Amino acid sequence: MADDAGISSKDLMIGAACLGGGAFGCYIVNKFVSGGETKCEKQDVTFLNDPIKNYPDLSKHSNHMANCLTKGIFAKYCNTITPNGVTLDQCIQTGVDNPGHPYIMTVGLVAGDEESYEVFKDLFYPVIKERMNGYDPYSMKHPTDLDHTKLKGAVLDVNYVLSSRVRTGRSVRGFRLPPACNRAERNEVERIVVSALSNLKGDLRGKYYALKSMTDAEQQALIDDHFLFDKPVSPLLTCAGMARDWPDGRGIFHNERKNFLVWVNEEDHTRVISMQRGGNMRAVFERFCRGLTEVEQEMKKQGTQFMHSDNLGYILTCPSNLGTGLRAGVHVKLPLLSQDPRFEKILVAMRLQKRGTGGVDTEAVGGIFDISNADRIGKSEVQLVQMVVTGISRLIEMEKRLEKKESISDLVPDFS
Repeated sequence: MADDAGISSKDLMIGAACLGGGAFGCYIVNKFVSGGETKCEKQDVTFLNDPIKNYPDLSKHSNHMANCLTKGIFAKYCNTITPNGVTLDQCIQTGVDNPGHPYIMTVGLVAGDEESYEVFKDLFYPVIKERMNGYDPYSMKHPTDLDHTKLKGAVLDVNYVLSSRVRTGRSVRGFRLPPACNRAERNEVERIVVSALSNLKGDLRGKYYALKSMTDAEQQALIDDHFLFDKPVSPLLTCAGMARDWPDGRGIFHNERKNFLVWVNEEDHTRVISMQRGGNMRAVFERFCRGLTEVEQEMKKQGTQFMHSDNLGYILTCPSNLGTGLRAGVHVKLPLLSQDPRFEKILVAMRLQKRGTGGVDTEAVGGIFDISNADRIGKSEVQLVQMVVTGISRLIEMEKRLEKKESISDLVPDFS
C-alpha cells in the first residue's frame, strides 16, 4: 500500500522518527493520492514533543522514579534518545503505568540499554542513590571481587540451613536490554550465550533447553526441579516490555548435577545461579565464581563481554540490581527467633532481608525463611556473601539460645 500511495521507505523512516521524538523535527509529511496525482501536506505535531503537556501525572505514585523525575529533568530528556534509539518514555513506562502501594516502594525505572544510565543519568543516578542505601554513583566506585578463597566460615549448620544459593545477572555488551531489544537482538544474545555455555567443561558441562522447542517431558522435568521460568505476568515486567516475542530467544541451561543454571533472556540477558542442598555456601560460591569467569572467557573468544562500569559495576535492566547483581540466600529454620518482636529490626541492622519459604510475596512455612543480602552495590561479591554467612551464623546462634530458653540480648545488634 505504501508503494501505491507513492510513499518511499525514506518517507516512512522520517515519519517514524518524527513520531519517536522532537529531536527529529516537528512535522510529519503525509502523502496521499488525489485524482492520480500524489500530493503532500504537513501536519504540525509539535504537541508530541511538548514537555509541559506530556509530563506524566505522578501525584499518586509510590516509586523511586516518581520521587526523582522532576519537570525539569523530563523537559531535558523527553526528546533525547540514546545511540541505540532508547527513549526516556521507554525507561519510565513501568513506573508510570504502575503507581504502586503507599507502603511498598518500587523502582519504577528500567534501562533500555547500557547507555541509558549515562544519557539519562540525571534521573537514573538519583534513583540509584535513593534505592541503594545512599550509594552515590557520581562519586563512588563499585568494587568487584570474585576470589572465593577469601570467604571465611562458609559452611553453615545443616540442622538449620536447608539449602544455599547465589545468583546474579549479566548483560551482553553491544545489545539493547530486554525492555527495548528487538527479536533479532534477543536471538543473537541467545546464540552468543549458548555458544559460550556449550564450551563449559567438567562439573559445569550441561545442556541448554530452548523454551520454544522444549518437549513436554523436558518441560515437566524442569518444572519438577523448580527451574522453569514462566512468561512474565507481573505488570511491573509487562509494562516494561519484557514479555514481547515470547518465548523466542529464551531458555534454560543447567549442568548435569543441576547445581549450576543459566536463564537466558528472562528479566536480564542472563541470570546465573549456583545452588545446592545444605549449608555449604563455600562450595556454592566457588562454583558461582568459576562459572561466571569461564562463561565470560568463552564470550570474549567471540568478541564480546559483560556490561560493566567503574561506578555502576555490572549493568542490568533494573537499577536495583546494579553493582554485583548478587543475591546470596539460604533457606533457614528460625521458628523461635522469627516470633521475637525484634526480628525485623535484627535483619535490617545486619543488612539482611527475608522472604517467605516460596520466595517473594509468600508466607514462611514452619518458620522457614529465605534470607539474603539487602545490598547489591557498594560492596564486592565476597563482602556480600560473607555478610550473609556471618549474619546467618549469628541468627542460628540466637535460635539455639532460644531453644534453651536463654537470653539473646548480647547477640542482638544495636538498632540505634
